[in-house]
Amino acid sequence: MSQADHPIKVAVLGCGTVGGEVVRLLQSSAPDLRSRVGAPLELIGVAVKDPAAPLPQESLVDLDQSLLTDDAVGLAGRADVVVELIGGVEPARSAILAAFAAGASVVTANKALLGSHGPELYAAAAKAGVDLYFEAAVGGAIPILRPIRESLAGDTITRILGIVNGTTNYVLDRMTTDGLDLPEVVRQAQELGYAEADPTADVDGYDAASKAAILASLAFHTRILASNVFREGIGGVTAADVASAAATGHVIKLLAIVERRGSEGVIARVHPALVPGDHPLAAVRGAFNAIYVEAEAAGELMFYGRGAGGRPTASAVVGDLVTVARHRLGATRGPGESTYLRLPALPVAEALTRFQIRLVVKDQPGVLAAVSRVIAQEGVSIETVRQTQGAHRGGLADLTVVTHQATEGALQKTVAAVSELDVVAEVAGMLRVEGE
Repeated sequence: MSQADHPIKVAVLGCGTVGGEVVRLLQSSAPDLRSRVGAPLELIGVAVKDPAAPLPQESLVDLDQSLLTDDAVGLAGRADVVVELIGGVEPARSAILAAFAAGASVVTANKALLGSHGPELYAAAAKAGVDLYFEAAVGGAIPILRPIRESLAGDTITRILGIVNGTTNYVLDRMTTDGLDLPEVVRQAQELGYAEADPTADVDGYDAASKAAILASLAFHTRILASNVFREGIGGVTAADVASAAATGHVIKLLAIVERRGSEGVIARVHPALVPGDHPLAAVRGAFNAIYVEAEAAGELMFYGRGAGGRPTASAVVGDLVTVARHRLGATRGPGESTYLRLPALPVAEALTRFQIRLVVKDQPGVLAAVSRVIAQEGVSIETVRQTQGAHRGGLADLTVVTHQATEGALQKTVAAVSELDVVAEVAGMLRVEGE
């Protein structure tokens, strides 16, 4: 048997929405995949929680039931390439480590595991001399990790801004277009299948933080974990925030922002932000994702597409599978972990940004002077001020202040100081301004 006829054994761990679609593609596209790899891909098993339970997709009804097993770790030890789509930390971590110990390469979409245990997995893959690929872990079908690792390997990336969670983008988009409150839109997203029954990972920014850690690690050749990422979800965004954003020509997006501060270090953060209406990220609607890369030589690049869903994510997974299988056939490896810069993770207080602060103030002379004086005392300058008569009782007005760029730490102190003023009844909202 020639090398081209010798099959590459593939194990799929997890047969949910994405796993089922990967299995379907392996079956339906077998001839094409064989031609692209240079050898057949042989599916040797599919790990599921309950082999006796019905499979999630009608297209899998003809799958040989003998391929199903509930022993993910055992299956991982028998393959040439393991596709891990279980999600979460365990048993996914144990299964991947078992695969490496057995000499198998791994393709995964597990951003939570990579965000928390990435260095351990990289080290195990390097020790075994095999590949660890995870294009689908950030942005679903969007090709972003390989361009960062390979296409931009000769450039210096300085900053990445990304809408990397389709659920929150859908929620904020509906709040913008329909004027709805967040809890109502989250319920609708759950009914449509865009949000999980427990939306915490999305709404509170955990999912985006894991992806930000992956992006920062690859872009800046430094180990960044999800625990190094400042995280603030969209739970505090109100319909009033959305309306105020529209009045100033902005939209609110949950952004993952990673940036390199020269040789000082890396700042990674996830939070809602005001994005100007003419910025490319402002036009990203619904459950779509987009990642905006700034590099010294290439300039500004944007990658856009479906960030989730069975078929889009499976497309990225199978793309990695083809690449890894080619490497196995040629006895080569792709790029591993690159940490040569070893930059420290800087606190979010050092991030440079701008704030839009919405205040409810007493409608009387001297208010603006008092607010301006306190802001100046904190070393922050004001870019614009807008005062309107709000729908308040008792002689109150709305005051919106937009600052010039300053450190996050200085801006937070400014908000705290302003809130203590007698003329300020309430800090109604505070959002960072990005992309200007």
